Amino acid sequence: MMFLVYMVFPMIIVGLAQWKVRNAFKRYSNVAASRRMTGAQVAQSLLNESGIHDVQVEEVDGDLSDHYDPKDRKVRLSSKNYHGGHLAGLAIAAHEVGHAIQDCSGYFPLHVRTQVLPVASLGDKIGFPLILAGLFFSASGLLNWGILFFAAAVLFQIITLPVEFNASTRAMTLLAQGGYLSPEEVPGARKVLNAAAMTYVAATAASLMTLLHYILIARGGDE
Repeated sequence: MMFLVYMVFPMIIVGLAQWKVRNAFKRYSNVAASRRMTGAQVAQSLLNESGIHDVQVEEVDGDLSDHYDPKDRKVRLSSKNYHGGHLAGLAIAAHEVGHAIQDCSGYFPLHVRTQVLPVASLGDKIGFPLILAGLFFSASGLLNWGILFFAAAVLFQIITLPVEFNASTRAMTLLAQGGYLSPEEVPGARKVLNAAAMTYVAATAASLMTLLHYILIARGGDE
């Protein structure tokens, strides 16, 4: 029963959140923005308006693979958003520009996330295998190390939340104040970004519940 609470239920939550964001993207990727600009054009324009001239905008393969790379200083947009002139594409492009602005303005949570990333990446790779090995061999040392590494990955997810919400807030401000969206288009763009943000919230909540499950096992409080 506790396995269902700590493991299966979180997976359902994450699945529902992912379904919601894909649904929102599908809906608003069929709604053309009145400015008739592509996502790439909007991203470049917003960067210029923000005084950022050393960040490039480029196309990347994949579906909803959009991201900002602080190391290479590039806003990468998936093909649909790079070439598309729809509400979903403009909202996501502005969101990634929001991350670039965070980077250039020294936004503290983004800096912390960048510092935590190497340990979190390691934890994401070896945390779960160590936990499984600890459980299989009844080795408390391996189990505890696995939990520690897994906790580092969860910490990264927690730090990511304010970074993502702040980038979305910046995006909506840039789009609305810059005249890229009409008042009637703002709610649609906001729904896309809100749905995307909820995937981070759901994933973090699921990871926290999974971490708690493993901690209880390590302490002998769950089976």
